[in-house]
Amino acid sequence: MASIAQLLEQKAALERQIADAQREARSTAIAQVKTLMAEHGLSMADLASRAPIAAPKARAAGGAKVAIKYRNTATGDTWTGRGLKPKWLKAQLDAGKQLSDFAV
Repeated sequence: MASIAQLLEQKAALERQIADAQREARSTAIAQVKTLMAEHGLSMADLASRAPIAAPKARAAGGAKVAIKYRNTATGDTWTGRGLKPKWLKAQLDAGKQLSDFAV
């Protein structure tokens, strides 16, 4: 079984290896970026002048109200046009009416 001193020495050696690998990966990435910038004729000013990409807007907790698109003037029933057709509208359409007859 290894002693605490030996384990600590192994830990320090691993941490050095990790740091070296991170430096190497960073150097490689920087070289790739510089190569791409040279290929496309970009400068640091080009990178800094671009507006940041906006994050997607979060939806409201309750959701936004949707405007009413269809109304039954006889009963006052409404439908936004989203989801399944309501029973009142389906019955009217089956009776021969057109969807445009109920448009708001």
